[in-house]
Amino acid sequence: MRVGHRTGSGGAEHGLSTIVNTTTAAPIPATRQADHSRFVQRVRRRYAAELACLPPGAPDKAAMRACLDALMARGLPLPAALRVLRQLVLERLAVIDCEAGASLKAVTGAVTELAELALDQACALAFAELDALHGAPLCAHGARAQLWVIGMGKLGARELNVSSDIDLIYVYDQDGETAGNAEGRHRISHHEYFAKAVKHLYNTVGETTEHGNVFRVDLALRPNGNSGPSVVSLGALEEYFLVQGREWERFAWLKSRVIAPASALADKDGMAALRGTVLPFVFRRYLDYGVFESLRVLHRQIREHAARRAAGNPGRANDVKLSRGGIREIEFTVQLLQVVRGGQFPELRTRPTLDALQRVAKAGLMPPEKAQALAEAYVFLRQVEHRIQYLDDQQTHVLPERDDDLAWMAATLGFSNTCAFLHALDAHRELVAEEFDTLLGGSPGACKGKGCNGAAPRAADDDLGAVLPQLPATLAERVQRWCEHPRVLALREDTRARLVRLVQRTGSWIDEGRVSETAALRMIDWIEPLLRRESYLALLQERPSVHERLLRLLGAARWPARYLIQHPGVIDELASQQLMAERFDAEAFEAECETRRASLRITGEDDEEALLNLLRRAHHAETFRTLARDVEGVLTVEQVADDLSALADSVLRLTARWCWERLKNRHQDTPAFAIIGYGKLGGKELGYGSDLDIVFVYEDEHENAGEIYAGFVRKMINWLQVKTGEGDLFEIDTALRPNGNSGLLVTSFEAFEKYQTQRGSNTAWTWEHQAMTRARFVLGSAGLAGRFDAVREAVITAPRDAAALAGEIVAMREKVRSAQTLRSGRFDVKHSPGGMVDVEFVVQYLVLLHSRQHPELRANTGNINLLRRAEAAGLLPPGMGEAAALAYRRLRQVQHRARLDEASTQVDPAELQAESDAVRALWTQVLGNPRA
Repeated sequence: MRVGHRTGSGGAEHGLSTIVNTTTAAPIPATRQADHSRFVQRVRRRYAAELACLPPGAPDKAAMRACLDALMARGLPLPAALRVLRQLVLERLAVIDCEAGASLKAVTGAVTELAELALDQACALAFAELDALHGAPLCAHGARAQLWVIGMGKLGARELNVSSDIDLIYVYDQDGETAGNAEGRHRISHHEYFAKAVKHLYNTVGETTEHGNVFRVDLALRPNGNSGPSVVSLGALEEYFLVQGREWERFAWLKSRVIAPASALADKDGMAALRGTVLPFVFRRYLDYGVFESLRVLHRQIREHAARRAAGNPGRANDVKLSRGGIREIEFTVQLLQVVRGGQFPELRTRPTLDALQRVAKAGLMPPEKAQALAEAYVFLRQVEHRIQYLDDQQTHVLPERDDDLAWMAATLGFSNTCAFLHALDAHRELVAEEFDTLLGGSPGACKGKGCNGAAPRAADDDLGAVLPQLPATLAERVQRWCEHPRVLALREDTRARLVRLVQRTGSWIDEGRVSETAALRMIDWIEPLLRRESYLALLQERPSVHERLLRLLGAARWPARYLIQHPGVIDELASQQLMAERFDAEAFEAECETRRASLRITGEDDEEALLNLLRRAHHAETFRTLARDVEGVLTVEQVADDLSALADSVLRLTARWCWERLKNRHQDTPAFAIIGYGKLGGKELGYGSDLDIVFVYEDEHENAGEIYAGFVRKMINWLQVKTGEGDLFEIDTALRPNGNSGLLVTSFEAFEKYQTQRGSNTAWTWEHQAMTRARFVLGSAGLAGRFDAVREAVITAPRDAAALAGEIVAMREKVRSAQTLRSGRFDVKHSPGGMVDVEFVVQYLVLLHSRQHPELRANTGNINLLRRAEAAGLLPPGMGEAAALAYRRLRQVQHRARLDEASTQVDPAELQAESDAVRALWTQVLGNPRA
């Protein structure tokens, strides 16, 4: 069954329909479509007797190996047998593709397996002959040195087309000397040995004989290109990457894969060493928008080359690979997104284009419908490419000019006529071209100069001094310091030009009233320490929308600027189109982190430091998303607290899971433990940078349970608190555990229960019961969740003397207040009489005293909700609970806003007089102790 292709009017620039007239050739029966191929006709004539050597069906590696053995049994030497095998395989692929609708993956996979088999056989032949002459290349410890035949591009991605050449790079693992022949003579260096092996491989696979070749071999991607040696050591490759590696080579190495010999693939240590050299070159630690310009230049060169080729031959404009909207532009689009973000998001690291498109969409870097459209275009264009090549087995991507060839192609792709086929081709190419131009800044929205989005840009000047007259006075004074700043002077010319254009654009937006000068000054302060990280300048230059959103964020409050200085990598979150429309999704967050960890495991990078950094990057990015929504007014204070608390829960779950898996003395698959959240975590009222008040408990009968869980908890706390290059996660406070800081770090649940429920001589204080009103089960064994809820309910519903409880809570409130320094004539929104703490203590009193008779007060639903429930239960006069709840909300908003702007939370009392009065009235009513 054939996949239907979308049709539509094509772009005028392609003009494909002009190359065919209205007449069509006589149709070929669908079951004999391959007969039209002149290549198929030649193979059937010349190798009629050999066709049966290839087993029926799609040619996989086992079938190819059997065919190769059969051909050699007929007397063909290996090089000749491989060449005949290629002819038979390609003839079979033409049949199953054009007549049976084989999938693209089946076709490209078969050609790739043919290359893998051929190169493995060629290696074995070369090594056997060279070992006899010079002995085996041996390392110092006696093991054989390895040659890695590295497939690049489509070979590395298992995407070879049917008439493809193969891009190879040869690398060997260690320098040294061969063992010598049987007489111990003719020793040569490893480099000489493997250089001879490379020549031998070319003779076996690439040389043209009476049977053609197996594959054309291209070594142009090797270090130093055609002027470099044919083979390099791993050490030389690493040095080349560090000293001379160019940006475009990172795209080439993105799809690299060791193809042969089979023995090298089994050497895990060798594969890890090669991977450790290649991955840091391809994927940078930080988001790498600097590659945009490199890819832009490379693509411009390719387009110009294609245009020159087409100048004398207009038909070459219809190149489905290199022309506008061709296969190469899909590959570039995907690879650009992978290289930019693959350093931080390992789940994007994959070689096949279609797989990469899925991952890019899943990561939110491309709308799913756009990724699907590009995938459809890619499959269609690759199938067109194959039919072009089936015709004559030529490595060409240009549409044929013969009408019968075009009609045959249309028929094998399921179209009723040539015009319908060409219209579909036009539509696909136009879509690809538009997406590629948008990504690389070809669209109107990607303005690079000063006057974006409708304003006429002024000419950019690479000299900062020339920009100063265009800026407001204070900003100009600040930028003036950059003119002689060592970091600015040390910038590369292209990076300095980016910086100048950013300053120009910012000045223009200030003129237009789109951003404030305060925001611009904060941006200058943010950029200055990051000047050596050129990718951030590139990001802002490439994405004006990110630049503008950053300025709005910085202009809204001071704390975002500080957070961005500490965690600059999160700025990329501003590029998301869904940023303001979404809320934190715990399930998606944890799944994404697990996917990222799995990707690191595949490449052997999932060590402890990598996982610590993974968690920190994910947490910082999600915190920043919430911050951006907060500053833009999308979220309320309560919603911010909900999202930050849910994020903390997710980080705790991931940390617990990963730490347990890596615990050396763990005795079972899942820990029998729980984390109890107190304070702001327990009440789901976390703010930015809040500590986590938590208690660890376990229930495990293992004889060493105490020791095991103590080690587990210490590991967790270290994971959460330790500072890495990516910062830290949370400060952990365990002072609320039984017996406080003098108690055990982790307690058995039985001991926790006895302590809280006043059984035995070692029992909790009233203030600990106050804390229990806001406690909640955060994570752990399912059985412990219900038991904790029972303990909490028993504690808060225990019978209590009202006067005694009031006296203890008032005393504790005074103790907390006396520990604060309150300025005379100022109102502290949290600690002053009539402030937030008063509300919290009143609520705790109401819960501890009345929840026995009023079950509606037992749930940990937050102070505002509990005040309303208390009023509804008749515990407060009508209107008092609601007034206090609204006052508490207003006080939280003022505190939150002040902290965002790094301002004092002690304000003029007149500003919050009504709120303070409402809280004082609540305190007087409940605790009967009005205070000045």
